Amino acid sequence: MEHKPISKAVIARLPRYYRHLGELMEEGVERISSNDLSQRMNVTASQIRQDLNNFGGFGQQGYGYNVKYLYTEIAKIMGVDRQHNLVIIGAGNLGQAIANYANFERRGFMIKGMFDVNPRLIGRVVRGVEILGVEELEKFIVDNQVQIAALTIPKTKAPEIAERLVAAGIKAIWNFAHTDLVVPEDVVVENVHLSESLMRLSYRVCRMQDQKEEQASKKGRPERKQLS
Repeated sequence: MEHKPISKAVIARLPRYYRHLGELMEEGVERISSNDLSQRMNVTASQIRQDLNNFGGFGQQGYGYNVKYLYTEIAKIMGVDRQHNLVIIGAGNLGQAIANYANFERRGFMIKGMFDVNPRLIGRVVRGVEILGVEELEKFIVDNQVQIAALTIPKTKAPEIAERLVAAGIKAIWNFAHTDLVVPEDVVVENVHLSESLMRLSYRVCRMQDQKEEQASKKGRPERKQLS
């Protein structure tokens, strides 16, 4: 298949396709139409066909999509059919929560190491992974062929650690630090701003409340009489 630019919106929907197809497999569904999948995902059937056509289509006229085949193909597209070695820098509450999330392993993300500067944390074991000092970071990355690093550290420390990660050969950074990282073009950064996500949620909730109050206010107003 010829490679072509894929929009961020399409890429963002791929994990949803993968999740819903996995659920369909668990339910014993062997095939599904774009219309049925659209109802399940709350995405238009046209959008589904357009999204999947970016990668070859996968559907058959009058048959729909083979659920298992499409699930496998999307796994290949996202690369979750391969193993990705990952380290976590920052072994506090968030770092440990990520390490304890077993579903990552089922998606091919293997947490190989955790690192911190806090001597009270160094030496502890979280779900079979020992927390090491950050002075061991570069050697560990090379020795364990690590491709991805998760940053769960204060934003003041993130740029320095990111430079060390890039120099050690890391090609993808999952950034939970509240700062934008400057990295070479061949290094991918996925920023996760938890507070920004909450603020977006707050905005939507407030807008819904405002609209309801406005509607209620309109209903409570007496009708104006027309002047003859």
